[in-house]
Amino acid sequence: MDRAYDLVIRGGLLADGTGADAREADVGVKDGRIVAVGRIAGAGAEEIDARGKLVAPGFVDIHTHYDGQATWDQRMQPSSWHGVTTVVMGNCGVGFAPCRAEDHGRLIRLMEGVEDIPFPVLAEGLPWNWESYPEYLDSLQSRTFDVDIGAQLPHAALRVFVMGERGANREPATEADIHAMAAIAKRAVEAGALGFSTSRTLNHRTSDGQPTPTLTAAEDELMGIAMGLSAAGRGVLQFVSDFADAEAEFAMMRRLVERSGRPLSFSLLQGHAAPDGYKRLLTWLSEATAAGLPIRAQVAGRPVGVLFGFELTLNPFSQSEIYQEIAGLPFDQRIARLRDPAFRARLLAEDVEVRRGFAGVAPRNWGRMFLMGEVPDYEPPADRTVEAIAAARGVDPAEVALDHMLSNGGKGMLYLPFLNYGYGDLAPSYEMLQHPDCVPGLSDGGAHVGLICDGSFPTSNLIHWARDRTRGPKLRLESLIAGQTRRTAETVGLMDRGLVAPGYRADLNVIDFDRLKLFAPQVAYDLPAGGRRLIQRAEGYVATIVAGAVTYRDGEPTGALPGRLLRGAQAVPAAMAAE
Repeated sequence: MDRAYDLVIRGGLLADGTGADAREADVGVKDGRIVAVGRIAGAGAEEIDARGKLVAPGFVDIHTHYDGQATWDQRMQPSSWHGVTTVVMGNCGVGFAPCRAEDHGRLIRLMEGVEDIPFPVLAEGLPWNWESYPEYLDSLQSRTFDVDIGAQLPHAALRVFVMGERGANREPATEADIHAMAAIAKRAVEAGALGFSTSRTLNHRTSDGQPTPTLTAAEDELMGIAMGLSAAGRGVLQFVSDFADAEAEFAMMRRLVERSGRPLSFSLLQGHAAPDGYKRLLTWLSEATAAGLPIRAQVAGRPVGVLFGFELTLNPFSQSEIYQEIAGLPFDQRIARLRDPAFRARLLAEDVEVRRGFAGVAPRNWGRMFLMGEVPDYEPPADRTVEAIAAARGVDPAEVALDHMLSNGGKGMLYLPFLNYGYGDLAPSYEMLQHPDCVPGLSDGGAHVGLICDGSFPTSNLIHWARDRTRGPKLRLESLIAGQTRRTAETVGLMDRGLVAPGYRADLNVIDFDRLKLFAPQVAYDLPAGGRRLIQRAEGYVATIVAGAVTYRDGEPTGALPGRLLRGAQAVPAAMAAE
């Protein structure tokens, strides 16, 4: 029998992405689009009973780094485990196109250093069947995924492609260089790039310690590229910056938008060295948007923190000479030695000279370090730091850290927040998430595979802010959902998704919100060359749907791969545009 719908989701509590109060409604899907919302009489070829469940648009994560993974994998996990149905990659100015053959190693070392994706993984995994940016998009066009993927032109790759060694060494761009970069940027967005990204932070370095090629790019270079996008009449700008001279840096970004007319978003987090600095940026952001400028800040709903452990890139003993005696041993042998009483006593007795590592993080900052439990707490109180636990037990903090990392078969982890936790709580995140010109972002899905595991941001935003928070006020569930669906989609020009309304793309989640749970990060060895990566699972996602096809049921992939490369901005559905 011919069915009126391919899929009907019945009786769910619908948070439709507008931010309006949730209501009970059915959702009907046909040919990858939502065609009916309300009470639906017709049958679906497939039906999902959503009574007692939350129904929401698929989440749109606009800050990921799947640039490599998308070339060898079809599942953009961990993001797709967390209700994400669209990802945008090519952020922070790093990526792999355009690129000449002689620069393959250079761009791999940059990605290895900036995003902690090991050289052997990228060297084996990347097919390098492109040189130009349009050719890179063409290589992705033929692939199928569990999410839709949007890509951005990365400044570092562009600069090295045009300027060679001069670009890598951060020499000023000449007028000819700028014209060449602008022309390539124009062609990139015309070929389907969603925009252009750049990095202006010292935290981003190659694996051999050199700053990112874009760190000191002058305004005339950035303006030239922005005007390339302007000439194409499309594309967004994405910035990450240290904001060392915050007023001058924001004023420069504002001038780029004023002249080019292109929308811009930038990463905004609370830095612990200047914990109130984000407030000034929020003020300038409000002034810019009040003047009609399309600028938004991408913000995080929890701390950005480094994970330490014996399976991971770093641990608090990495700089110990005694630990280095066993650092090269296979994992099981290393754990056995660490449990040996004699070796343990030597290790704990050593006076280690601590040097700051990734992002300036001190690996023995016991007063800000926490034990990662089976159920993560991303707003832990001060009395649960390693230092506080050690004081209560009357032992050295290093002993507490060692014992915890040896738990769970040697796979225990420590968590050290280094952004958004300057005052020991998430009041800054609360302020930023409520700001009308901020959107949730910065998950870095696909990156920091041995240091950071934040691809679960969309799940923790809902759990923490709408349900479980105890150390301050909560946020409306409907507002949170709108923030990571419609508003993120709008930020990058994807106007065909993020709402549950007729005509919109049928990207949807059915969630058992009361049961929604985030598990602790764990390590998987499933990258090319047997590479290691941090992953984080969740439970409570009853179904995730991309273009009308169920891609995940109860957190497990169905085998459906309806996701495709997005070629540029997507228009508002015709049915809605006519209203």
